Amino acid sequence: MIDIKQQVKAEERAVLVGIVQKSQEEREVQENLDELAFLAETAGAVAIKTFTQKLPQPDSRTFIGKGKLEEVAAYIKTHPADIIIFDDELSGSQITNIEKATGVKAIDRSDLILDIFARRAKTSRAKAQVELAQYQYILPRLRGMWKHLERLGGGIGTRGPGETEIETDRRIVRDKISLLRKRLQEIDKQSFTQRKDRGEFIRVSLVGYTNVGKSTIMNLLSKSDVFAENKLFATLDTTTRKVVFENTPFLLSDTVGFIRKLPHHLIESFKSTLDEVREADLLLHVVDISHPKYEEQMATVNKTLQELGAVDKPVITVFNKIDAYEETNFDEWLDAGTKQEILHQLEERWQKATENKAVFISAVEKRNIDKLRNIVLENVRALYRQRYPYKTEYFF
Repeated sequence: MIDIKQQVKAEERAVLVGIVQKSQEEREVQENLDELAFLAETAGAVAIKTFTQKLPQPDSRTFIGKGKLEEVAAYIKTHPADIIIFDDELSGSQITNIEKATGVKAIDRSDLILDIFARRAKTSRAKAQVELAQYQYILPRLRGMWKHLERLGGGIGTRGPGETEIETDRRIVRDKISLLRKRLQEIDKQSFTQRKDRGEFIRVSLVGYTNVGKSTIMNLLSKSDVFAENKLFATLDTTTRKVVFENTPFLLSDTVGFIRKLPHHLIESFKSTLDEVREADLLLHVVDISHPKYEEQMATVNKTLQELGAVDKPVITVFNKIDAYEETNFDEWLDAGTKQEILHQLEERWQKATENKAVFISAVEKRNIDKLRNIVLENVRALYRQRYPYKTEYFF
């Protein structure tokens, strides 16, 4: 893995590219590109232009059509850019052809996310997981990618496992993948032992889309100091704290956020980190209610939970950022009664959909945090009663 402390130019200038295929609507593609721009910002870039093209399927040589690629190249000549970021995965040959035509570094969404994860990885476990995902990503792209990495200096998309002398032997890459898997197995054994040592406590895990406020909620509930930032993937490593509400102890874990089009290799590599989710007794699904597509984000989280085999667990849905929702959706002329009625209808809808397992809060304003604590306590106690019907007096 190359040095993730490598210096990066402040705000690389990025051009974003996406295609609208038959099964997609332009609105959906634009939303994905808006999210791609946020990912780019998290990685240290600013999006200066977005290009889209309607295509039945990606061009096998250059992903977008020849004419559109010439349009992108012409724009870059008059508006200097450092990088082109595609919203879908590129092959090694496509990367080579795009860079040859534009003279600018080209990466895809997966490469961008891997770059962010490489920056965020702090522990040996997270670093090994990211490095494994990077090698798995590069392996099928070797022919184009090694040349790509050799030519490029610093910046987004270059914090992959490159070497001073570029390795082109697939066997060497596979050996590295094998070694990383063995290293992670050893780390996982240690983590499994640590989890076993936690005894008979009920386990609660925070899950949700990235940047919905999980770490802030973790800090409020556990009175700890977990890193929280208004950027994507602020948390990579699972953080677990012992929490006690009214003499009732339980373990609370904060986990990595999910996102649309999360690279498959990352899900595979981080499955061990997400063991906390699979082994949890109760999930707190945190949702950014102020996001215009929060229901789609909820669907993405549920899909990822399904992939992890964690869909049959009791869930409390925590609708966070209600303050931002009010700011976005309420006009100044709305009277207090009307605002209250709108909020009441919203809450009523989701209480019905979640069978009264929902709570609306603002972690920033600490609004309804006591209500959240109470519903968590109620559910944790119910789980203790189920698991230890003859020991309930020990917990209360």
